[in-house]
Amino acid sequence: MDTTRFDDDLRAMLDEVESDRRGEPSDYLEDVAGQHVDGLAVAVCTVDGHQAAAGETEHAFALQSVSKALTYAVVLQEIGLDHVLEDVGVEPSGESFNHLSLHDDGRPCNPLINAGAILVHSLLPAGDEDERTALLLRRYSALAGVELEVCEDVLDAERTRADRNLGLAHLLADAGRLPISAREAVAGYLAQCSVLVTAPQLAVMGATLAAGGTNPVTGERVLDEWVAQQAMSVMLTCGMYDASGQWVAEVGVPAKSGVSGALLGAVPGALGLATWSPRLDEQGNSRRGIGLFEGLSARWDLHVLQHRGALRGLSGPR
Repeated sequence: MDTTRFDDDLRAMLDEVESDRRGEPSDYLEDVAGQHVDGLAVAVCTVDGHQAAAGETEHAFALQSVSKALTYAVVLQEIGLDHVLEDVGVEPSGESFNHLSLHDDGRPCNPLINAGAILVHSLLPAGDEDERTALLLRRYSALAGVELEVCEDVLDAERTRADRNLGLAHLLADAGRLPISAREAVAGYLAQCSVLVTAPQLAVMGATLAAGGTNPVTGERVLDEWVAQQAMSVMLTCGMYDASGQWVAEVGVPAKSGVSGALLGAVPGALGLATWSPRLDEQGNSRRGIGLFEGLSARWDLHVLQHRGALRGLSGPR
């Protein structure tokens, strides 16, 4: 694999998408200082620890809904798949991220929509909100290989816009699905969404999933292999909300988006890929992030359903 091409390819793709100014940023950014809406970054980390990045690689942004996939993995690791499936399904909803999409038995359709993510957060085995957040920060930091923290400015901005999430949580509580109070579940969920990362750190988190749960930079085993596989399976089918089917067909990479403009991808056995660009499309996914993933998937043969090996595009001449 010609890893020396990473830098050139990342810069070339940034040049291709940089001029795209379509879409609007999430409204929470109005209340957060330093969150310029036309920022752009991309980073990659392979499962053997090679890293490259381009753009505003030092800029930290909130995980937002990318945290849903990570928390799902943490909860799977802590309490097991059977326990989680009792409360949250794994089926694509085909609806927007903040829709109350439930199975007939009252379970949220999957852990990557808001209702499912709130319920998954409530399953963390900890005594209170602070302990749940501390547990997630430890696991997130192990996935990234650096110490991460909650941004209080982002959290404050999210708290002022929490009515719909509180409504979802109260409906889940009314159905007897939440093991903790609705307000506590939403408070913890908003805290996990407010954890800050840079694009290179997020790429390492993706590479840890792609490597079967072992961080390729630190060498630490963070998740069991089956946990990483389960998390990536749900990312592939549900990670881009009601655009997930189109994403699988056109990009073919397990991924999770967030309204901060974050986009995380994990190609099993190959690499983690992360982008950041805050302008969003109608589904709440980063417009330029999608463009970067489309271009790099084609350049590097990343589609997980193709018959050729991932990264074959880096092994030969241009």
